[in-house]
Amino acid sequence: MQIFLARNNVQAGPYQLEQLNIMLASGEVLLDDLMWHEGLAQWQRVGDLTNNQTVYRPTSANTPEVNDSIINNVTVFPEDTNKSKDDKSVSLDRLYGKPERPKNVKADMTTNRHQTPHNNVSLNKSTLKKAVADNDKVVGNVVLAPIMSRVLATALNGLLYILAILPLVMALTKMDVDYTKFQNIQDMDAAYQYSMTLMESLPSSTLMMSQVMVFGLFALQLVFITMRGQSLGKLITGIRVVDQTTHRLPSFIKLIGTRTLLLFIIYNLLFSFTSFLGFVIIAIHYYMASKSPENIGWHDKLAKTLVVKADSSQLAKKSKSE
Repeated sequence: MQIFLARNNVQAGPYQLEQLNIMLASGEVLLDDLMWHEGLAQWQRVGDLTNNQTVYRPTSANTPEVNDSIINNVTVFPEDTNKSKDDKSVSLDRLYGKPERPKNVKADMTTNRHQTPHNNVSLNKSTLKKAVADNDKVVGNVVLAPIMSRVLATALNGLLYILAILPLVMALTKMDVDYTKFQNIQDMDAAYQYSMTLMESLPSSTLMMSQVMVFGLFALQLVFITMRGQSLGKLITGIRVVDQTTHRLPSFIKLIGTRTLLLFIIYNLLFSFTSFLGFVIIAIHYYMASKSPENIGWHDKLAKTLVVKADSSQLAKKSKSE
């Protein structure tokens, strides 16, 4: 199968299916590029043919009709049409709207350096800012965060919370606290009244310091989550929450409402009354993520988000044309 590509009204190709899939995986070919091969009635968007995946599996089914007005001025070079069928050269320069380079020399699309090709297709991963290890999972243009990085981020957030309430904890250790009153889930009112009694017994300076530290930490976490999709733990470990579809910052409702405040309430209740149950739910989440192809746990499924290695491109706002 000979596949032709087009970008910015410039045609390139032909390519083989294997070449196309390698370029899709590496980011050299974008889902918004145009594609045509024998069997297609007209040029079509790559993402429409791949179902927005980074692999193309052509089928015999009829492809949907699309509006081709955006590519009716695609430049077809005479020398391309006169090439022999055995000529498999790759015109990446033309696809990117750059001056044609000499034959048998391939361009590094990020540095414009010439290099002699070792294969038919460049494996340039310039769209992925972070180095991709052999065991990393790549989805589209993002690298999924390793499970252990996510566990570490959760542990760091827990440690920061413990540090924030440390003055309160140290004050409570000096008191005779009856912890059994917090374990009776059916009598929540009694547990609340007992907790209020304990708070009134604490020195006002200790209580105020603890409140300032807790609310300050909570406010700081909300700022980073809203602006960067990262809690402080995720910021330290270099990972971020993105939308499953756009691979950019999720909406405010998903990020703050569903993924942050709702989970905070759930875990706060679990740890308040049955401390072990909170750890069980966290363990279930990460077990589900480890078994999922996209590292999706129940947190992610609920909010329709992914946790990925952080990259500055994920912070860019969507343009009107996207």
